[in-house]
Amino acid sequence: MAERKGVPALGWWLMLVGSLRLASVWFGFFNIWALRVAVFSQTEMSEIHGRTFGVWTLLTCTLCFLCALNLDNRPLYIATFLSFIYALGHFLTEYLIYHTMAVANLSTVGFFAGTSIVWMLLQWNSHGDSRGSRAIQFIHEKTENQELSLKATVLDTGLAIVAHDAVHFDSELPHYGTEDGVRRDPAEPGRIVSPPLMWAEALDLLLHKLEPRVDYGRVAAVSGSAQQHGSVYWAHGAGAALASMDPAEGLATQLAAALAAPESPVWMDSSTTAQCREVEAALGGALALAAMTGCRAHERCTGPQIRKMFQTRRRVYDGTERISLVSSFMASLLIGGYACIDQTDGAGMNLMDIQTRQLREDALEATAPDLEVKIGKLVPAHEIAGTLAPYFVQRFQFTRKCVVVQWSGDNPNSLAGLTLSNPGDLAISLGTSDTVFGITDMPEPSLDGNILPNPVDPKTYMVMLCYKNGSLTREDVRNTYAQKSWDVFNNFLEQTDPLNGGKLGFYYKEQEILPPLPVGYHRYIVDTLTSGSSAETARHQTDEFDPPSEVRAVIEGQFLSMKGHAERCGLPVPPKRIIATGGASSNQAILKIMASIFGCPVYTVQRPDSASLGAALRAAHGWLCNQQGDFVPISRLYSGRLETTSLSMKLAVPFGDCQGGAELLNNYKFLLNKRLEIEQELVERFGRRTCTK
Repeated sequence: MAERKGVPALGWWLMLVGSLRLASVWFGFFNIWALRVAVFSQTEMSEIHGRTFGVWTLLTCTLCFLCALNLDNRPLYIATFLSFIYALGHFLTEYLIYHTMAVANLSTVGFFAGTSIVWMLLQWNSHGDSRGSRAIQFIHEKTENQELSLKATVLDTGLAIVAHDAVHFDSELPHYGTEDGVRRDPAEPGRIVSPPLMWAEALDLLLHKLEPRVDYGRVAAVSGSAQQHGSVYWAHGAGAALASMDPAEGLATQLAAALAAPESPVWMDSSTTAQCREVEAALGGALALAAMTGCRAHERCTGPQIRKMFQTRRRVYDGTERISLVSSFMASLLIGGYACIDQTDGAGMNLMDIQTRQLREDALEATAPDLEVKIGKLVPAHEIAGTLAPYFVQRFQFTRKCVVVQWSGDNPNSLAGLTLSNPGDLAISLGTSDTVFGITDMPEPSLDGNILPNPVDPKTYMVMLCYKNGSLTREDVRNTYAQKSWDVFNNFLEQTDPLNGGKLGFYYKEQEILPPLPVGYHRYIVDTLTSGSSAETARHQTDEFDPPSEVRAVIEGQFLSMKGHAERCGLPVPPKRIIATGGASSNQAILKIMASIFGCPVYTVQRPDSASLGAALRAAHGWLCNQQGDFVPISRLYSGRLETTSLSMKLAVPFGDCQGGAELLNNYKFLLNKRLEIEQELVERFGRRTCTK
């Protein structure tokens, strides 16, 4: 990933040495007298000796030429270096022990071998691999039963993970006063924010934690994955502050005055319902907006959040020079200037035309005045944002050539990390938010899902369903009904029967996105599951289930909802397979239920944090595209060797092993229809009201 322009000086030297070695090859095969005069002047040589020497020298000169043109190939570099070590050792023994060489002969060969050894040692870490010596990535991520954190994953040239670490916001940066990485405003229900300075300080801390294990001088490219939709408001003059950061001080202390707002609304925020309806009305309705921008106006979307800032905190908005997403905010820190928003993450703003992938003038006007200049231009996810700022070069000894590839959102990076490329596959991420996503080349807008450009394939799109109530809600049910123990939780899943006796639960610890419902828990019991039409089947509401049924209901209910809404959005149902990721993807009991409801096998990856891995992979991909001067398929990085890398996956649950098989699948289909019917009634009754807990 470190840029290479032409052949470096060391390369020319190796080609010179290789050419001189070719002369020795000629002597060995065709002029034994000349070889004796030039090298072994103190002994007699036969023709067989000459030819043996010629073959050995031919091999070493081949290494010289190959290495000269591929200094970034570490195994080839080491082999060539060792060839000089062996050659020098051979000639020294011939001179000192066997006395076959004169001192003049030794001086000549010793000069070329010794110079090559020293030069190659001095340049040992100066030439990155063609895929980069190291690719490093940072991510805001929360998995099941863990704190929200900033993570780093470092990949080597073989796409193996060589280092991994994290900074947990709540426990390691407690002075920011966050819970689960956010602050909930008690004065305004639904308002949820995070302090951007906490993310900046976490970046400094994380790099210090990794420093003993990672040679930053070998890192060739950096990228990242961030929570989507959050917006950061830079004050006037912030660009200059970014460009002049002092490596002797931390990021947070230097950038406090560079922010127009000390807090950023994040994806969990649900306080913008009024702004969502205003934007939809201005642009022809929810479905029209979805057709234009990829999704209807959800409370989490950046556009409505910006509109609210303009309406309720006009002084902050007017004092804003630039608005970043969380992803472009982090990239801006790394390059020491304003980074562009990438088109994939930008699709979550309700401001970008999903076809042209550029900002829409009518959407900008419907949101806030003078917004285009504050947002800046949008660029493809594989482009280079810039090189690392002097702050990181001097503070952590990165190379000045290390490039920063555009950061993107966590879900798009998960798609990259899962190497999802088959339209028949589905991915399900089980984290703070739960998401379902697949790829298509013919997106169909809907009120349920989101359409985003594929971050690693400009010709296709990513279709995504997002559920706000993920791991935190499962943890809430675990704490209330399973003795705060995942072991008890899993035992309840195993001991309860599939279909849960017709018990359907709707669990919304946070105001939900899909379906658009306020905080609240709703429980129903369907009286029969095997006969009668859905309309004729009796069901009644209840206040509470027994603890084992509560546990199964929260898991079954989420997967039933995912399956129903995925089918509405045109995603493949049943899929050929599901690739599960996120914290809960390591829970075998949960995966068995997933396979039973969707009717397909479930695969998992080596590491559950696919977003982290995906962004590191995107760092390598962006570097490769930059080297080629054009987009190249990301599969070039791992083609033919996927199973030997950290990207490999395994079959976790074969569908044939699921209890009940086809009959159970039909019964789940019936229960799914009943759930969607009840869900629609709840939306008509409570939909998009703001409700306190």
